[in-house]
Amino acid sequence: MGRRTKRSAFDALATMPWPAGFLAGIIGFILVHYGIPWFLSHQGGMLAQGFAKQSSPVFATLAWMLFGICWIAALASFLNARRRRRFLDTRTTLESLATGGWRQFEQLVGEAFRRQGHAVEETGMGGPDGGIDLILRKDGQRTLVQCKQWKRQQVGVSVVREMAGLLAHHQAQAVKIVCLGTFTLDAEAFARGKPIELIGGEQLLAMIKKVTPTGISAASNSQRVEPMPPISAGSTPEALACPRCGGALVRRINRRTGQGFLGCSRFPKCRGTD
Repeated sequence: MGRRTKRSAFDALATMPWPAGFLAGIIGFILVHYGIPWFLSHQGGMLAQGFAKQSSPVFATLAWMLFGICWIAALASFLNARRRRRFLDTRTTLESLATGGWRQFEQLVGEAFRRQGHAVEETGMGGPDGGIDLILRKDGQRTLVQCKQWKRQQVGVSVVREMAGLLAHHQAQAVKIVCLGTFTLDAEAFARGKPIELIGGEQLLAMIKKVTPTGISAASNSQRVEPMPPISAGSTPEALACPRCGGALVRRINRRTGQGFLGCSRFPKCRGTD
């Protein structure tokens, strides 16, 4: 199994939401600049008090350095989050999902889950060959995620068995395995009846489309609530004209409520109702 090198504290902070780095800089600055000298000056020994006075400029310098590092990490986190959002919004085909390396694919999958309301942690425990790439948290549930950017090879049962073992080892509630292609029949059979979800390329693409601005806008339009228009006595829907464009009004059904209404036959170019 491939392993990544250990991440530094800066890298760990840069992968967190940018407000965390912002607050860490402020808190760290206060603790180092004021907290440590105050603590040392209130110790009973003369040595500690003298050290606090002599080291005050040093603590001030360290405090500003820590402040700057945390804020740079927050800026990196903000820029990375914006780049991931833009990258995800442009993925419209399986070919576009295959662009970039495995690391970028992992970030794309993480951003898609993040938009579904999950708190996403990039663990650093996976890699191009396997392992836990992401940990999702939502409603008190922990889900382990492995991402496979295999463009032609099917994901076999051995991968699913490995993740099933990690599920028990890490005491998580579920596992998701995400790939660009498909899974073998043995892999699907092994996952059946277990808290293991296999997400193939087509399913991943559909999930991404639902959380991108285009998909959200389309879903919002399909669920728009329109009132049931009154029908004048002796008139029929065919006899009524759209008050906006003059076109014919036709009977429509609201998909969400099941209620009927009269809408313009030229929808969606015209959204007039009687």
